[in-house]
Amino acid sequence: MATTSTMAVVSPELFGLGGLALGGLFLWLSLRANRRKRLIDNLPTCKTTGVFIGLVELKGTAEAEVPLRSFLAESPCVYYRWHVEEHWSRTTTETYTDSKGRTQTRTRHESGWTTVAQGGDQAVFYLRDDCGVIQIDPHQAEVQADPVFSREVGRGDPLYYGKGPPGSVMHSDEKRRFTEQAVPLHAPLYVMGHARLRQDIVAPQIAYDRDSPMYLISTRTEKQIGRGLAAQFWVLGVLAVVAMAGGWVVADHAREAIRPRTATWPVRQDAEVGDVELKLIGIAAAAVGAWVLGWIWMAYNSMQDLRQRVRQSWSNVDVQLKRRADLIPSLVEIVRGYRDYEQKVHEQVALLRSQARVTAPGEPGADPHGCLHSLLAIQEAYPDLKANAQFLKLQEALVDTEQRIALAREYFNDIAAFYNARLQVIPDRFVCGLARFKPQPFITAEDFERAVVRVRLADATSAPAQA
Repeated sequence: MATTSTMAVVSPELFGLGGLALGGLFLWLSLRANRRKRLIDNLPTCKTTGVFIGLVELKGTAEAEVPLRSFLAESPCVYYRWHVEEHWSRTTTETYTDSKGRTQTRTRHESGWTTVAQGGDQAVFYLRDDCGVIQIDPHQAEVQADPVFSREVGRGDPLYYGKGPPGSVMHSDEKRRFTEQAVPLHAPLYVMGHARLRQDIVAPQIAYDRDSPMYLISTRTEKQIGRGLAAQFWVLGVLAVVAMAGGWVVADHAREAIRPRTATWPVRQDAEVGDVELKLIGIAAAAVGAWVLGWIWMAYNSMQDLRQRVRQSWSNVDVQLKRRADLIPSLVEIVRGYRDYEQKVHEQVALLRSQARVTAPGEPGADPHGCLHSLLAIQEAYPDLKANAQFLKLQEALVDTEQRIALAREYFNDIAAFYNARLQVIPDRFVCGLARFKPQPFITAEDFERAVVRVRLADATSAPAQA
């Protein structure tokens, strides 16, 4: 009687709706995991010398000028987080009413861990590869660090109060667990994040951007991260199908439990059982279809996002060349103040002035050439220019601009190359064919140079700073 009354209160349709809602959540999480995996797969791994504005992927080692010292392991690092948990246990007695309406009592033992202290620190550091270094700002990043410390101790251990709080939780068993995760100095890292220009020098920096789809700093390899996300995609997808079909099965059993029993209908008939199986297959098929459609939608949006990054990187090149063209009139005015210059100087200045906008790859027009060599030639021909303050200021601005152009061009070619490769990969090729995505031509230019970022990094024997 009590069971039937309970079933009558809860509508069977709620079980079906609950299954659909839970399945929808699993489906969303599954597609989200696959989208993150595609981001990792879709981006080429850049060298530190080829990074410019936009979403990039890097691999290297964690380096710092002044490393941190982790709290528990006391090892040099660039990031760490630590936790102190205390174990407790208690026995409780509770009163309840059984199925026959009688009052009963029972004793229950409870135990668990409670966090009693936690903390950590992080600092701007550098990622180093075989080409150079790039600055990483880890604030608001998703950091996957290595476990560097894990101990369970009793009250008599010096660590118990030495790095734990003086108080205790209620019903404490006087046992504490100390754990710490860190990004050690010189540890291999995988970084995916948004690159922007630094404020102090003309060089890129990886930092948080609210519009960026991912900012990940991990001590795991790219393959390990990809395999983990692929497993999430399949496991959550299967759970979505099971939840949607299972919710309907539970709802059907709930209807059966509250159905009036009569002599003419004691059990389900074979025809009804067949209908139930058909409905179950139909719901499972619909769930799988929703999963597939969700993947197509996700794949299309992923390629649109990649194409948009190609266009954005192209705009960066255009902006930097326009910035350079705006500086050329100043160069013209300075050179006009000196007589007897060669006709070649005239030609070089005229060529630089004509390059007001970049010519799109694949379209007729002059390629953007660096102006730094021409500027140096003018300086060598006319030594008096070296003493001219305006010339020195202009030279500094042009060198700065040439480095920006080099950064923009390298990033555009890298992202365009990977975009073109994705257009040929199955099954993305079919999605891209329906959407009529076209390959992106490259920029072909010469005389692009880039300055080396010089940073004094700490070595393994350097004494790290106190946290």
